[in-house]
Amino acid sequence: MSACPFCSPPPARLVGQTARVLAISAEWSVSPGHTLLLPRRHVVSVADLNIVEWVELGQLLTEIRALLLAKLQPEGFSIGIEERAAAQTVKHLHLH
Repeated sequence: MSACPFCSPPPARLVGQTARVLAISAEWSVSPGHTLLLPRRHVVSVADLNIVEWVELGQLLTEIRALLLAKLQPEGFSIGIEERAAAQTVKHLHLH
């Protein structure tokens, strides 16, 4: 079994963080500003998050959205949660 790429992402891809959640630039960008938010703790589903991780995920999502609005002025955002049923390829919960 190979190591999880989201448990230790390259520091150069880091765009934001809290104590429990990271924001990294997407390795294969679908659009400008494509960012992934992922818990530092290895979990597969949103159901595995504890309440503190949920709060920090929401806080970081708000911060990254503001950063992208200022930098890229997008017309809108599309936020998706990758889980097993959504054809998740890396078995570590992440939001796009």
